[in-house]
Amino acid sequence: MFLSAAFAGLGLLIVSVRAQNATSQYVDPSVPTGTPVSGDYTGALRPQIHYSPPTGFMNDPNGMFLDAEGVYHLYYQYNPTDIVAGNQHWGHATSRDLYTWENQPIAIYPGAEGEGIFTGSSVIDVNNTSGFFPNQTNGVVAFYTLHTSEEETQDIAYSTDGGYTFTKYANNPVISINSTQFRDPKVIWYPSTQQWVMVVAYAQEFTIGFYTSPNLTTWTHASNFSHYGLLGLQYECPNLVQMPMLSNISIENPLEDSNFASTDMFILYISINPGAPLGGSIGQYFPGTFNGTHFTPVDQAARIADFGKDNYATQFFYGIPATSPQISIAWASNWQYAQVVPTGQLEGFRSVMSLPRNNVLANTTRGDYTLVSLPYDLSPLYSSTSSLANSTSLANSSLLYDYSSTVPSGAVTFNMTVENIPLANATGTANFTFLSSVTGESVRGGFYLGGDTPFWIDRGYIRGFENPFFTDKFSTNNLINTDTQAFRLQVVIDRSILEVFLDNGLRSATTTFFAEGMLDTLLISTRELNPGVQVSAEVFGLKSAWAPLADSNGTVAGNITMSNQRVRRNMMGHITL
Repeated sequence: MFLSAAFAGLGLLIVSVRAQNATSQYVDPSVPTGTPVSGDYTGALRPQIHYSPPTGFMNDPNGMFLDAEGVYHLYYQYNPTDIVAGNQHWGHATSRDLYTWENQPIAIYPGAEGEGIFTGSSVIDVNNTSGFFPNQTNGVVAFYTLHTSEEETQDIAYSTDGGYTFTKYANNPVISINSTQFRDPKVIWYPSTQQWVMVVAYAQEFTIGFYTSPNLTTWTHASNFSHYGLLGLQYECPNLVQMPMLSNISIENPLEDSNFASTDMFILYISINPGAPLGGSIGQYFPGTFNGTHFTPVDQAARIADFGKDNYATQFFYGIPATSPQISIAWASNWQYAQVVPTGQLEGFRSVMSLPRNNVLANTTRGDYTLVSLPYDLSPLYSSTSSLANSTSLANSSLLYDYSSTVPSGAVTFNMTVENIPLANATGTANFTFLSSVTGESVRGGFYLGGDTPFWIDRGYIRGFENPFFTDKFSTNNLINTDTQAFRLQVVIDRSILEVFLDNGLRSATTTFFAEGMLDTLLISTRELNPGVQVSAEVFGLKSAWAPLADSNGTVAGNITMSNQRVRRNMMGHITL
């Protein structure tokens, strides 16, 4: 049964009620242990600067943290045996720049047939509050939902080698409420109370539970957050993160250090699926304050994080200083069609992650506490130090660039700035088109400067995937900034995924597409602009992050340092060397 709001409000101590069977052993012979899964990253639909699994099916990002050595750890929901969801493991990859990823061995395996290691999070137990890590400061504790047909419980596993291999806690679960719809724990450290805090979804009660713990193993219910914003059919994947605030979103480089204001604001991020306005899955966030046990939103508004259809289960990295932009990654797909997109049958994998994003809050016109989301620095990936194409006089003109021979990765980014926009009676459009010179397919988008200033994206001219739920047109409204009288646009395309960022990240959208021919030409054009409006644009090629890791056959093997070691499993299914 579900934990009712009345029952949860009693603040009862939740203790382990079912010890894991120490004699059970389960090893799927088709799943490699101690060595990473290899993959071919050369396919025409395979993104080159976004993370994707080597083979099989991937969904939610899990357990993300930044360690003391500057390594970002990304775990993810992973089925290594099929190209649809099921047989859920935690895949694992690491990076120092958030773009160049090294595939690691699978991190956490099911302990018995029929189990799933569902979504969760990780923390670094620097002070050994758990008692798992005597004489070390880099111990990692992973929280995950153990899914079976009978129940979903919150379990933990710990790692003494910095997050590469894990041992499941012998007294799992750490929280059990006898529910089949209780999942996705996200844990943070709250310094003011010297306590760990967990947010977890009572999925079909539209409730997020808050729990506290001094030691990561014993948890006490503290409060509930229930029936806010869009409900859909269930809440999933909550995140609680302290979020810095900008003083001025209007400056050209809003993330510069001097532009941050002192604030104690948090956001509670909740994913819903199904039931998004465009269908399927979507993310929403609530800005507010947190006192260690209770989250209080500034209002009851549903703020949508991404106006596309392929951005879900966003997770924020643990270990980013609270005063810095918080870094997130999302699953770039939608449950309405994720398990049938053509990358599965054509290239042996399904799903990619979004770009890593810097996130901050800002007050904007008609939008207090807006979540600003921008790509993590792309400049190290530029294929050359100077732009491949540019124009400073693009008003009522166009820029055409064929990158088929100059950007082998097929990954391109461009920035466009429209300035001196009249505050009244503005007219005109600023549009872009990525197209295939072979098939004529295209992905398009643009901005109307007049009326209610809508921005739109159209993936309907792509022919490689037909599905009734694969909505092909999206739009949002983006008011002209009265201080700057300018509009800024950043666009990133990477073979089969497009991400757009409007006005320094005030609006963003993630859109996948599956073309029969590779897109290789960019057209930027403006029309019917008012006299005096100025437009400039720069186009940069992006180097493949996967190509340098591949062998002569295009295969990326990942971190094989454990491959030549003897790999065994003990009675609980854990790797022992």
